[in-house]
Amino acid sequence: MSVAQNEDSLLRRIVSLSKVTLLFGLLTLAGCEAESQPKTQQAQIQARGELRVGTLYHPLYYFLRDEQQEGLDYELARLFADSLGVELRMVPAYNLDDLFALLDGGKVDMLAAGLTSTPLRRQHYRFGPSYYEVAQTLVYRKGQPRPKEPEQIAGDIRVLAGSSQAEWLHGLQQQLPELNWETRRDADAEDLLRQVAEGRAAHTLVEDTLLARTQRYYPNVEAAFSLGDPQPVAWVIDRRDDDSLLGKMLSFFNEQQQAGTLARLNEKYFGHVQDFDYVDTRTFLRRAEDLLPRYQPLFERHAGELDWRLLAAVSYQESHWDPRARSYTGVRGMMMLTEDTARQLGVEDRLDPEQSIRGGAQYLASLMGRLPEAIPEDERIWFALAAYNLGLGHVLDVRRLTKMREQDPNSWSQVKENLPLLHQPRWHSQTRYGYARGREAQKFVNNVRQYYQSLQWLHAPGTDPGLTTAQRESPSTVPPL
Repeated sequence: MSVAQNEDSLLRRIVSLSKVTLLFGLLTLAGCEAESQPKTQQAQIQARGELRVGTLYHPLYYFLRDEQQEGLDYELARLFADSLGVELRMVPAYNLDDLFALLDGGKVDMLAAGLTSTPLRRQHYRFGPSYYEVAQTLVYRKGQPRPKEPEQIAGDIRVLAGSSQAEWLHGLQQQLPELNWETRRDADAEDLLRQVAEGRAAHTLVEDTLLARTQRYYPNVEAAFSLGDPQPVAWVIDRRDDDSLLGKMLSFFNEQQQAGTLARLNEKYFGHVQDFDYVDTRTFLRRAEDLLPRYQPLFERHAGELDWRLLAAVSYQESHWDPRARSYTGVRGMMMLTEDTARQLGVEDRLDPEQSIRGGAQYLASLMGRLPEAIPEDERIWFALAAYNLGLGHVLDVRRLTKMREQDPNSWSQVKENLPLLHQPRWHSQTRYGYARGREAQKFVNNVRQYYQSLQWLHAPGTDPGLTTAQRESPSTVPPL
């Protein structure tokens, strides 16, 4: 081979090598650029394997009961994390300012704490789809003059710092310069209601849903009027984030709506708080203080796997904790057992408090076990309570009627609405067991749920009813105010 041929061959090899080097360099650069490209927010969460959710301690949002996490926002956030294929980590804050600071500082991916979508908040944050609405309600103490419009408000109004209520009052003060209000960082909304109940504050402004629940503990707080249109409640993300997580939220809530999950959770957290009876609530709280301690050891002893407070709530609904109670149908005692039921349960004396409580607990537990397995675990107790009042056969009848109406027979919210059908010949003629007092069972379950909620508040383990919600629900993690 000549020198010229050698040079030509070497040149081709150099060019070929240069091409390979250039291609490798381009691929490497592309890889570096791909690595430097920021991942979407959803991809970052999935790569991390954890969804971080900022929240507040609250009976509706997030709380700890017997070391178990509960709350409407917690349950939804857990399902959302599952849909992303990651673990859930709830990050509680102690006030609204701290909560939004978590999101601003990148400490959490989103906020889930019953936050309303307001004009000011929308300037700084993005909101997901609404999953319920609330009406802002002015609250005053029963027995004091009731203002019917903002111009009639006399006295101070206390609200939480950083709240939608503070935002609303700030706007209102431009129209009513004499309006007197203050923000508090050392309390929660329920504590502000307690201050009104005790006469330490003239008014507060809270969501109607919170007022409805809290009236079970403080019956002398009352709604004066609602302000403006209902506001949507939604999850919150940083405005600087991309659309990936928001898009996932939209599809998630649509799926939960279609699956009936939102309706089920709405029933669980709001379905029993619509009706409020001031006299009944005052009577219940008085007897819970004076009479319940006499029988509490018996409820605790015989509750089994049930919560003793639930058993006590059933007993109060049945007999007002009167061992000698009698109804016009012939049922007797603390748990109002029929003669046949008492005989089957080995209760020899229905008027003996311990025998009655033991028998009632066994009967309720047996009803739980006889219900169809398709009923969700957290709703079985409401079906069982309806059966306790109405008879299991009638409850199964209503499930069939619910299915005939192309509704979900395993959803308590839908079955509950169909209980009154047992009064109507058109419907009960199609059932196996016929006519029954369905409206009475509807009210029975609703009342038990309200009494149970009150007893959970009065007898939260290791806590003092005088503490704020945060201190009651998580006394070991919340610092003193």
